Amino acid sequence: MRDLGVGFGHLLKGQRWMSRHGRSYGFGLLPGLIALVLYAGALVALAVWGEDAVTWATPFADHWSSPWQGLFRGFLTAVLFALGLLLAVLTFTAVTLLIGQPFYENLSEQVDAEASPDGTALRSGLPLWRELWISARDSLRILVRAALWGVLLFALGFLPVVGQTAVPVLGFFVTGFFLTEELTAVALQRRGVELRARLALLRSRKTLVWGFGTPLGLAFLIPFVAVFLMPGAVAGATLLARELLGEENADGLADEPEEENATP
Repeated sequence: MRDLGVGFGHLLKGQRWMSRHGRSYGFGLLPGLIALVLYAGALVALAVWGEDAVTWATPFADHWSSPWQGLFRGFLTAVLFALGLLLAVLTFTAVTLLIGQPFYENLSEQVDAEASPDGTALRSGLPLWRELWISARDSLRILVRAALWGVLLFALGFLPVVGQTAVPVLGFFVTGFFLTEELTAVALQRRGVELRARLALLRSRKTLVWGFGTPLGLAFLIPFVAVFLMPGAVAGATLLARELLGEENADGLADEPEEENATP
């Protein structure tokens, strides 16, 4: 259980590190704001036209008597919006990281350099287009895995009692795991760790991953919070990646703010 506290500690350290680097934090908000506008537009469109889409997809119910037609299509509309919301939560991090790839890569390098005893950070040496391609490809693979879990959890939600108690809790842990994978990918991909190896690394210390990702996933459910926590989440995930790989950290990591970068 100690790993739960360690994981949560890395989440807090990342936010604290970011709070002392105000200039970087300001730039780090832009990708999240762009992604937020895109997702808000998509969810609004789903809310406005979701019922029409369900009506179009269920012509066999056109001649059903009232109230069964309304109940059936209303249920499907609610399910469609719920799935859209779940998909938004699961993919927001990946899309934000993709939009802000150059910045978050640089931010992760800064954290690595400060954490490293010799003050250096590993670099992938890959061109930007290659890094973007790898990130997009791996994010799609993670999205497929997360979507399968989402469908399974949705189906289990219909079970009496268990579906209303244990399943939502399990859902938060699943979300936390995939959220952590997306965030640590910035630092681990730079070290040449492939997706399969990253997943194996995360599974080897699940409680550490849950301690970091589960509270972050819960916070991301609050509107706009994800935008403001994302830069610090990337910083904390870099520290978490170092923990997973057993890399040595400098004494007193980021205990003192840097005068030129500190928040006024």
